[in-house]
Amino acid sequence: MAKKTDLSNIEKNTYLRRPEWLKIKLGSDSNYSSVRKLIKRQKLHTVCESARCPNIGECWARRTATFMILGNICTRSCRFCNIRTGKPTEYDLEEPLRVAEAVAELGLRHAVITSVARDDLSDGGASIFAETIRQINSHAPGCNVEVLIPDFKGDLDDLDKVLDAKPQILNHNLETVERLQKPVRVQAFYERSLSVLSHAKKRGFIIKSGMMVGLGETSIEVIQTMKDLRAIDCDIITIGQYLPPTKMHYPIDRFYSPQEFDEFKETAIQLGFKHVESGPLVRSSYHADEQVIK
Repeated sequence: MAKKTDLSNIEKNTYLRRPEWLKIKLGSDSNYSSVRKLIKRQKLHTVCESARCPNIGECWARRTATFMILGNICTRSCRFCNIRTGKPTEYDLEEPLRVAEAVAELGLRHAVITSVARDDLSDGGASIFAETIRQINSHAPGCNVEVLIPDFKGDLDDLDKVLDAKPQILNHNLETVERLQKPVRVQAFYERSLSVLSHAKKRGFIIKSGMMVGLGETSIEVIQTMKDLRAIDCDIITIGQYLPPTKMHYPIDRFYSPQEFDEFKETAIQLGFKHVESGPLVRSSYHADEQVIK
């Protein structure tokens, strides 16, 4: 019998004491500071800041960042995410150029571009994604581009706008198992997300997806999600521990141990994924530059 979703203990579960392996060091070296100043100077947003990513110190110290285009207000209300929900005001046609200039200044060999969901736009922001890819290719030739996209409401014409700009990797996250999609992602659909990834794979792209654990799923459901992704020939998967940003977000069910993440990784490799990142602090863009090389 499927495990029921229980939202009654949200405050109790949000503040479970974090185990030692989830304690995070803040970045303070010169690289971290220079990335922070560059992002501020170019008037850009990063998912590192907006989503309160636990790896911001490590990644910025390595001079990597995940650029978030199309503003920092999302039209969706996913219950795991710290990005603000509301009516977006930004639609900046110069933003792709500024992102490309930042990528060039950082000397990146792999750039990750994501966005808030922009359901208010006719193409969901696909044209801005495409222009950002083109500008990076122009200003930072040799830099691989990975796009972490929303589902564009399943509109494959909008998706094709992004794919036609030829990113190296098309990333779209399932986030959680099928049973928990509605309470966690709210406006998203499991099958629709799979169809987005499948379409990109049929067009010959490397595809990638990620999920969180600790929301109340079972190990059997995690493995089934892996199998669903492999059924569409997904190349890369990331698996990390869910950490609620505040007590108002979706409740945490439990912490997985590093050994359990190792077991997930072994299963994913056996299922045929070409690359697997699985660990307590893994997020979708964690070590993304290394993934494409491997």
